Amino acid sequence: MRRMLTVLAAFGLGVSLQAAQAANVQVTPLGGVDGEFCILDRAMVFEDPDGTRILYDPGRTVAGPQDPRLGKINAVLVSHMHGDHVGDRHTKAPNASKCNKPEMSVKALPHTNAVNIAFAKGAKIVTGSEMPPFFGAKLKSLGGNPKNSVLARFGATKMVGGVKISTVPALHSNGLHPAMIGGDLGKAMKAAGIGGYVDQATGYILRFTNGLVAYLSGDTGMTAEQDKVVRGFYKAELVVMNIGDTYTTGPKEAAYVINEMIKPVSVIASHANEPATENGKVRKGTRTDVFQKAVNVPVHIPLSGRTMSFDGGGTCVSGC
Repeated sequence: MRRMLTVLAAFGLGVSLQAAQAANVQVTPLGGVDGEFCILDRAMVFEDPDGTRILYDPGRTVAGPQDPRLGKINAVLVSHMHGDHVGDRHTKAPNASKCNKPEMSVKALPHTNAVNIAFAKGAKIVTGSEMPPFFGAKLKSLGGNPKNSVLARFGATKMVGGVKISTVPALHSNGLHPAMIGGDLGKAMKAAGIGGYVDQATGYILRFTNGLVAYLSGDTGMTAEQDKVVRGFYKAELVVMNIGDTYTTGPKEAAYVINEMIKPVSVIASHANEPATENGKVRKGTRTDVFQKAVNVPVHIPLSGRTMSFDGGGTCVSGC
């Protein structure tokens, strides 16, 4: 009898642990080299406890729709139209690159990696500003449904599964390269040295079913909205923050945003524009190292393929 009670107690503990894990949001970076944080790493998959999977900025490190790391994707988010975020080209396979020398042999234009993935997965593309018509036209040209390109204006909210998706302004350029336009118009624009413009770049607010609120900064400088909107209204507990210092916030500026403006529970470093780690450890003197040392809350490094699990309050409970 005592043995049976012990077995039942152990079984109950296992069930409760599984239930607790199921209530967490899973964040999996899809970078260039497994176990490292590399120069072009942008992409992440967020999985809600209800199973909804959202791909953020697929860029150049996701090896197209056949990348085995993707699995089911319900929505694709694109912060802006630069090639390293939307995916003008991409690697031929996971781990085909070196951390300091990306392999980008597959051309994805004029459709982009983001569109090719969304079309193949039957996923929605949720974007702000004036980006949705571009994505809708590209989906249609592939034989997809242009209505799967969904607009989320600043302050508005769209639902994908149980996840609430909103956009906030990002301080960054948002130009379409002529090669994304294609045809005679694209050639004429390239010859003239001009590109298209689809209005302001965006960041995202994701509100998950376990209560977690995450802010995905995209590429941005410091903005008043990070204080008044991201912290003040949405009360973001988890931040994915760009730190690359190339047309965006550098590590010290990004640390100020975290420490003084948003004040989240946790932050994931992003867009470092450097081979930030070696054997999974942050390299000394890198921007990532500077950022990690300057921030007052736990900084989690997005090692490719390593899933991090966050509870409803923004605390990493495993994988960090």
